[in-house]
Amino acid sequence: MRFESIASGSSGNCIYVGSANTHLLMDVGISRKRTADALREIELDIRDIDGIFLTHEHTDHITGLPVIAKHSDMPIYATKGTIDAIRKMPKYQDIDPARFISVRADEPVTVGDLTIDPMHISHDAADPVGYRIYEGAKKACICTDLGCYTDYTRECLKDSDVLLLESNHDINMLQVGSYPYRLKQRILGERGHLSNASSGQLLSKVLNNHLKGIFLGHLSQENNLPELAFETVRVEIMFSDSDYRPEELPISVAKRSAPSALIEF
Repeated sequence: MRFESIASGSSGNCIYVGSANTHLLMDVGISRKRTADALREIELDIRDIDGIFLTHEHTDHITGLPVIAKHSDMPIYATKGTIDAIRKMPKYQDIDPARFISVRADEPVTVGDLTIDPMHISHDAADPVGYRIYEGAKKACICTDLGCYTDYTRECLKDSDVLLLESNHDINMLQVGSYPYRLKQRILGERGHLSNASSGQLLSKVLNNHLKGIFLGHLSQENNLPELAFETVRVEIMFSDSDYRPEELPISVAKRSAPSALIEF
């Protein structure tokens, strides 16, 4: 199984997950050219992609969809709420409705030799989900754009081999920053985004001995810094009840404008 964050941040998100025989994109929030260039670096053509899975309809997750759809015939998977929301957006109305395949949280679907299991997340979108992707016993998880987490979230993320988890903002930077009050409240709310501290607290509860990669993703350009996210998460793990020490863990920050390291497991 292979996993690569092609782009992650408030300006655009796209992740590649694949096996030897099946290749998927999780969100396409950057241009087709950037996506294709990143895939070429790992010896794939964008025409090799067997499907696109969308987490929700916000533009930083779907910007590249119209052009990618125009030049390929790969199916597009998303929840019905997400599909309906996208279909109402003028820029996306030229996409053939037959291309969309509806998925539901906790109802796995199979594409090639991969199984994709959507999971509920709390975010201010129509019907957003994260994804658990399996190849046999191997498991990769993508969990961003959530304002809070629950026991259900922890259960979904446990036993992962690779995990991309939101670490969106530093609370103090957000509170003293230039964002309007209502936007700050949205981000801090239960349907907003996960802070660095909350990300570290959640991560400390789902650590295991076989994690090959932990990516901190979807960082805010205005209200976070990669170094701050990294250190805050490590501190939260250090002071948690976890038996793991942060320096022993494969933690890195997913890059905003370039692919992160390809993980093969």
